[in-house]
Order: sequence, then structure tokens, then C-alpha cells
Amino acid sequence: MAQFSVNVQPQRFDPYKNFKFRVKWDGRYVAGISKVGALKRTTEVVKHREGGDPSSSRKSPGRTEFEAITLERGVTHDLEFEKWASKVWNFGAGLSSEVSLKDFRKDITIEVYNEAGQLAISYFVYRCWVSEYQAIPDLDANANAVAIQTIKLENEGWERDKSVSEPEEKVLPE
Repeated sequence: MAQFSVNVQPQRFDPYKNFKFRVKWDGRYVAGISKVGALKRTTEVVKHREGGDPSSSRKSPGRTEFEAITLERGVTHDLEFEKWASKVWNFGAGLSSEVSLKDFRKDITIEVYNEAGQLAISYFVYRCWVSEYQAIPDLDANANAVAIQTIKLENEGWERDKSVSEPEEKVLPE
């Protein structure tokens, strides 16, 4: 017989905002990340029909794919994006040294915080590796914008960290 856990009724009514977050890999928070792409998975639909029922088809789940996640940050002297991207392909490293097969994959953690800076939601993303790296954007002397570098992370799945519970939101004194 299936057992179901009792869900605690959430206290917060308002949805969380999308502007307070941090990303961590190798046990450290990565500096300056300004944008994280969506966590999205898609399960293929397998259609089939029974021979005696020609007028309709049935559907069942097939293979599940996890979309790549894009991370963006302003260009600085921090080398974390470049060092990870170079583990997949390092130009000039020499024959049979272009790829670091031992550690080109990393597990990352994406943390979402509430407006008061309390950890609200956390996700683990597994076996990520850099499939695209943009060191600098198009440069434009007429623009007034921050130079952004980007990495695209392929991954093999993600799950919510269930140990992170809803934070107790404080009431400020009057």
C-alpha cells in the first residue's frame, strides 16, 4: 500500500521574487551571477493504439530530457566560468590533453532567497558540463551596458532539496 506524507500548510501567500539567488559549485558560491536560466524538463509522449480500437490512441510517458541551463554574469577578472569551460576543451593544451575527462562535470546548487534574504528554495542540478562559453559579448562603443559572459550547462537532471523548509518570516517592530 502506498504511503503518503502529510504536507505542512505553507504560511506564505505571496510568490517568491526571482531576483535573489545564488549558485554554488565545488563547495563555493560563484561571484557575480546575474541571471540563471529556467530549470525545465520535458517527457516525450509515446502514442499507441490497440488493434481493436481504431478511433483513438493512448498516450504514455517516454524518455525525459532536461534542458540546458544558462548562467550569465558581468565580465570581471574572476576565472570560474573560463576554468570550467576549459575542462571540456582547452585550446593549445596538447594532444590528448584537450579534455579533462576526470572532472569536467560538476554538481551545482541553485538557491532562491526571499526578500529578507532567507533561504526559501534550493535545487540540486546533477552532472553539469559546459557546452557553450561566451567570454565577452558583442562590443558596441555606442552602448551603455555591462559586458556579460555566459556559460550553457548541459545536465542530467535536477531535484528540489527537500531539507530546505519554508523560512519563518519576521515581523518588524513598529
